[in-house]
Amino acid sequence: MAQKKENEMPNGHLHELFVDELKDMLGAERQLLTGLKKMIKAAKDEKLKSAFQTHHEQTEGHIERLKSIFSNLGITARGKKCKAMEGLLAEADELVEEFQDSPEVIDAALIVAAQKVEHYEIASYGSLATFAKLMEHEEAKQLLGETLAEEKETDTLLTEIAMNLVYENT
Repeated sequence: MAQKKENEMPNGHLHELFVDELKDMLGAERQLLTGLKKMIKAAKDEKLKSAFQTHHEQTEGHIERLKSIFSNLGITARGKKCKAMEGLLAEADELVEEFQDSPEVIDAALIVAAQKVEHYEIASYGSLATFAKLMEHEEAKQLLGETLAEEKETDTLLTEIAMNLVYENT
């Protein structure tokens, strides 16, 4: 699909913001791959390790979807360092360090950190999907919606694992 000029598309005034946020999320997802590897290693509960591994695989797919969106827009897929993700992952590292000697707490700490990441991603992908809809980027809207759904599913799964961990330890 040929790239439309900003003034030729509905709500074209959002285009620059849309592209900037796509770059931010591409960077965030790449940063998250590294963070998830650390979370997998630190997790004690096998269900939690498995959830993190699954999300790592999904994150690779999220990156491919973002690359596809860039390609469809006729833009080079370049991410930028996401300061929000950087902060969330730094906080996750701090929690792991602080609670690494408390096996009954470490998984709960990891879930807290992971859900903060998920909520950031849900907010970001929700906004991007809305922008895509407003600018009539139908394929981008669909791809972003798929990623948004996966992020919500991961958040729900993390809540279920957290509840099971609490019940197991009482």
